Amino acid sequence: MKYYLCIDLKSFYASVECSERNLDPFKTNLVVADKTRGKGTICLAITPKMKSLGIKNRCRIYEIPKNVKYIIAKPRMRKYMEYSYRIYEIYLKYVSKDDIHVYSIDEAFLDITPYIKLYKKNPKEIAIMIMNDIFKTTRITATCGIGTNMYLSKIALDIISKHVKSNIGFLNEKLYKEKLWHHTPLSDFWQIGVGIENRLHKMHIKDMYDISVANENKLYKEFGINAKLLIDHSLGIENCTIKDIKNYKPKSSSISNSQILFKDYNYKDAKVILVEMIDNLVLRLVSKNLYTNVVGFSIGYSKNIIDKTKFSKKLDNPTNSFIKIKNILLEEYDLLINEKTFIRKISIWFSGLTNKKIEQLNMFDNNNYNDEDKLERALNNLKLRYGKNVILRGISYTESGTQLLRNKLIGGHNAE
Repeated sequence: MKYYLCIDLKSFYASVECSERNLDPFKTNLVVADKTRGKGTICLAITPKMKSLGIKNRCRIYEIPKNVKYIIAKPRMRKYMEYSYRIYEIYLKYVSKDDIHVYSIDEAFLDITPYIKLYKKNPKEIAIMIMNDIFKTTRITATCGIGTNMYLSKIALDIISKHVKSNIGFLNEKLYKEKLWHHTPLSDFWQIGVGIENRLHKMHIKDMYDISVANENKLYKEFGINAKLLIDHSLGIENCTIKDIKNYKPKSSSISNSQILFKDYNYKDAKVILVEMIDNLVLRLVSKNLYTNVVGFSIGYSKNIIDKTKFSKKLDNPTNSFIKIKNILLEEYDLLINEKTFIRKISIWFSGLTNKKIEQLNMFDNNNYNDEDKLERALNNLKLRYGKNVILRGISYTESGTQLLRNKLIGGHNAE
């Protein structure tokens, strides 16, 4: 029998801020948010104490009741990464890196199967040992799900651990069916979002039991190959292991960048942001000696406009040329985007990545891309050595540019 732990760091960002201030997050009202962005800014995290007052985790500042007094902590992403790394080092004290899958900055899966005999402890005792070490070292409270596969450990964490004093939930296939077959809403379950839940409701499927007895042909017709995952999970089955994840090599790869702008941008100013983002992604290609075969962008508009504009194009030859990619995307931007619209979100992506450069000579193409390639590599080396802001394109110093500021952020938030 295999056993997995899924460990989550409770209200992680808020708990780190409390730890840094020698405060108890279960007794302190604290939110992690950048108040310079106004009262509409989203709180990245709030303490368990605030959650106990009925305040939602991802609330906006103005949604917090006026009678609640609280501390506002500015996000410090580098600090949170430092704590996450320290906790990863704690995991390494007890299990091999080959048996750890880091799922996010505050969550990880551990395969503890080989360590039950080693430590002469049952799965719960091993979980307590690791959780106690995390708290002793960082003052961060962890919660844990234990399962006989990765899926069940995640569900034990997300649904069961929240309702027990030990903060540790346990599930095997039998307990899963007994306790959670009729649990609602379905969106509480890992990998079932509200969209999938609504589609299942239209099929008169309300819970996991309904999925387990549903007509499989109808499920495959509605969800395609993803129906297999829904059917297996309805029975508590998951064949994927941490070893499988580490050995997985995708057939194709991509890189992307997305910005939610601080304010509404007009057509002309948003184009500046698009060029900055192209430059940023091209440098990532060059740094990894990769070339892209498909380029695209998505433009999201201000709240009074529902639709968004998408564009994608397969290239004749893979490239990592800033000039080539910029010309393609800006040409389509000019054709597709209404000059009177206001823009709030920009996303770009390069896919079909390869480390092989295939270039067909064109007698009408006067650009010297070998020189450009050398320039891009020189720029990348400068930024790696002296920081991203050591050299930028001129547009980034205009009023519309955001790259100068964003290079100081991690994940779109303050990097201190």
